[in-house]
Order: sequence, then C-alpha cells, then structure tokens
Amino acid sequence: MRFDFSPLFRSTVGFDRLFDTLDQVAQYEAGQSYPPYNIERTSENQYRVTVAVAGFGEKDLNVEVKDNVLTIAGKREDAEKGDGKGVLYQGIAGRAFERRFQLADHVEVRGAKLENGLLHVDLEQIVPEEKKPRRIAINAPESNIGLKTIEGSAKAA
Repeated sequence: MRFDFSPLFRSTVGFDRLFDTLDQVAQYEAGQSYPPYNIERTSENQYRVTVAVAGFGEKDLNVEVKDNVLTIAGKREDAEKGDGKGVLYQGIAGRAFERRFQLADHVEVRGAKLENGLLHVDLEQIVPEEKKPRRIAINAPESNIGLKTIEGSAKAA
C-alpha cells in the first residue's frame, strides 16, 4: 500500500526526510515478516530490540549501525554447505535475513547479546543539553521601584 504525501508538501517545509522514511517503511514492511521481533521501552531513555534468531550463532549474525539505520542480518554458514545430515523435516527457518530499523536522532546502540535464541540489542537515547527542555525565568519587578515613567504632552506641530 502506497500513500501519496504530495498534498502535505504544499503546506510543510523541511519534512521531506520524514515523508521519505514513511514511504520506505511502508514498502519495506509490506513484504517482510521474518524473523519476528519486539521493540520495548526499558526506561525513559532506553529501548531494546529483540529478534528471534533460533538456529543462528554469534558468527552467523551481523549488527551494524549506519546513517541512523540499525541493520540486523543473519546468514547461516552450514545452511549453504548442505552438510548432508539427512534432515527429514525442517520446521526451524534457517534462511538468511536482513532486518532494518530506522533510529531517531541521538539514539545510540549500547550493546548486543545473544541469549536462548534471542538477539537483544540495547539502545539509548542521549539528548544533548541544548535539546533538553529548560525553564525560562520571567523577570517581573516586585514593585514599581526602579521603573521610570516618562510623562509629557503631545505638541501640535
């Protein structure tokens, strides 16, 4: 399903990247369901992406971040070799995959851990001081002391 964002271009400035990202996500997610994954918020500024990678070892997985895109790829070496084990039924998918996640600005990958067939990738959003909300003091005089009033009359020219 494609969305037409052209009406929004007439009334927005600087959101081209946002619309491109939405378009890419719609195209990418339409045909991809393997492997399953979860995205969870573990604290206010920390997140975890968990991908089910049953049958994949550390050497079969690749986690990479480039241009705010987290890419998790898996390719089993033994699946290509056809090691002749005589598998009668293969219900555990071992096909190669690549999953991409668009990261927000200032989100950094803190680590990845493979545990019980699940790959956990920990993320943290680090907001720079200049981007954090700050309180602005309002300078209001406590009394009229120190205020100067200029009085005068308008002269007719």
